[in-house]
Amino acid sequence: MGPRNFREYQVWNEAVDYATYVYEVTGKMPWFEKKGLCDQLQRAAVSISSNIAEGAARYSDRDFAHFLDFALGSAFEVETQLKISKNVGYLDETHYYELVTKLTSIEKQLNALITSIRKEKGQG
Repeated sequence: MGPRNFREYQVWNEAVDYATYVYEVTGKMPWFEKKGLCDQLQRAAVSISSNIAEGAARYSDRDFAHFLDFALGSAFEVETQLKISKNVGYLDETHYYELVTKLTSIEKQLNALITSIRKEKGQG
């Protein structure tokens, strides 16, 4: 198998849109958090789509699934940082709910893709 076209994966497109939205939301956080929680959130959000794209360039399904695992790990990292942001008052309930709902959709898609790749190749 050769490299895949990552642009054709709905989850990659949603992850790119999600990272863009995270930048918009974190742009409104307190200035003193710009090099702290904001930076962490932005990097983790960008990492989701970046790992999907990087994994798609790998020739084996096993390697692709491995990078999708990294993307899922980054999504869980974002979810953790969102919860902290809400707890300390940087995110209101509405933005938090919206961000977590979109992120949960991405996580489910990643899980489904990982599962289908591993079942297809008997990597269970």
